[in-house]
Amino acid sequence: MAAEPIFTIRDLRVSFDTPDGTVDAVNGVDMTVHSGETVAVVGESGSGKSQVMMAAMGLLASNGSASGSARYRDRELIGMPGRRLNEIRGNKVTMIFQEPMTSLDPLYTIGRQMAEPLMVHGGMTAQQARARALELLRLVQIPDPERRIDSYPHELSGGQRQRVMIAMALSNDPDLLIADEPTTALDVTIQAEILGLLAELQARLGMAIIFITHDLGIVEAFADRVYVMRKGQVVEEGAAADIFAAPRHDYTRMLLAAEPEGSKPPVSGDADILLSADNVSVTFLRRGGLLSGRRFEVRAVRDVGLTLRRRQTIGIVGESGSGKSTLGRALLQLIPSEGRVVFQGREISGVSGRKEILPLRRNLQMVFQDPYGSLSPRLTAGEIVTEGLLVHEPELTAKQRDERAVQALREVGLDPASRNRFPHEFSGGQRQRIAIARAIVLKPKVVVLDEPTSALDRSVQKQIIVLLREIQERYDLSFIFISHDLAVVRALADYVVVMRTGDIVEQGPTEEIFGNPQSDYTKALMEAAFDLKTVLSRQAERARALEAGA
Repeated sequence: MAAEPIFTIRDLRVSFDTPDGTVDAVNGVDMTVHSGETVAVVGESGSGKSQVMMAAMGLLASNGSASGSARYRDRELIGMPGRRLNEIRGNKVTMIFQEPMTSLDPLYTIGRQMAEPLMVHGGMTAQQARARALELLRLVQIPDPERRIDSYPHELSGGQRQRVMIAMALSNDPDLLIADEPTTALDVTIQAEILGLLAELQARLGMAIIFITHDLGIVEAFADRVYVMRKGQVVEEGAAADIFAAPRHDYTRMLLAAEPEGSKPPVSGDADILLSADNVSVTFLRRGGLLSGRRFEVRAVRDVGLTLRRRQTIGIVGESGSGKSTLGRALLQLIPSEGRVVFQGREISGVSGRKEILPLRRNLQMVFQDPYGSLSPRLTAGEIVTEGLLVHEPELTAKQRDERAVQALREVGLDPASRNRFPHEFSGGQRQRIAIARAIVLKPKVVVLDEPTSALDRSVQKQIIVLLREIQERYDLSFIFISHDLAVVRALADYVVVMRTGDIVEQGPTEEIFGNPQSDYTKALMEAAFDLKTVLSRQAERARALEAGA
């Protein structure tokens, strides 16, 4: 480790002007990063960890302001004019954002988006930039890069999109890579691959990494040093080994101890069937290369069948690209599909038209994986939560809608006083709570939750699990819970479906699947999920071997 730091933060303060007054997000933070080291910044959702780096990079929202110091080598970044700042960010200091689907432009291919920083910062021609983009896609181990370079973001899985973001961040060989929750939405096997990839690239390129995360489970094997943040302040810092072996602060000890608990008893076999699916398949058309004009079919879901009963929670698990999110959308008739879907005795397959679809939308709700992308940036949290009431309960007055918003926000653990804020003024975890509140305010019968806890730290995950159980009991709800986090699924679901490349490879009661998995794929998934530390330790050893060899 170099003695001289390349990145220093001193007395950094960040605040936001909101309709409810000034909100202090960061209160006097100090940090230091040396060349070639990995520093983790951890804390619960809303602790201010992302805002520290957004302020340093000059990326705060328009209502945000920062004071203090953030220096890259000998250059002060706070207050630096945007034109000069652009010479550093995207070149010497780069950032991978928490939500890759939001960060990538849906209108342009990934090749075009990767080429832009290469042409702007590297002075390359379009042809040179494309060749370098291909090289980077190979570096981050994107399969079939010659074809994928001409794909659009929505044509990639979550793990592939995150790899593209890493490739873009590495395009100009940065000194410092800031990774903001880069593995949050990824299943555990892809998570380990991404972290191992970052470790290998760090050893090869010699860059420093700031790793922002709420998941302490991946920090121990990956980081050299740790800063623990709470309510805008650093409450503990030190070597990763020391933090995990002997945490000094009560808050750090709480984070280390937080794990989803409990289990859901199975519903009765004679409980009413709310939703059933038979031979459901989803096929997408994909383009070939840029010049080929050829199209080919991708079968995302193949002949899937399942039955959801009243008050039941079905957990759907599998790796990124297994088809679990696609299945959830098909069940709610959000995308075209083949096969038969029946809701409360009525076939809803292929239903269209406002008059037919509207009653279904009230009773079949979905919480999407990307909360920032699914929340309108022009509406306040209160307006977002009550948007469905305008359609389904138009007789309510504005005051009554506001009362329902207050109730829904309280139910998901958010302060109702924050309902006049806009989505960008909330943390990722808080935005996910708003998305859950929007779904439950209509009191639907079935809710499909697509990775609803992926952006939440473990302590808040425990609260959300309790919350979902309470809401399910109170309002007689049934859940389809899509997740890569097997610990959360085990605590919340009473029935589990395991998917791989569009097929169901195994399904059954939760305790049977976790206690005695039958398929080799399920066994491998369980091993990776509950022994992530070992997997990451192997990746770290591999990276150190590469560095020693160099």
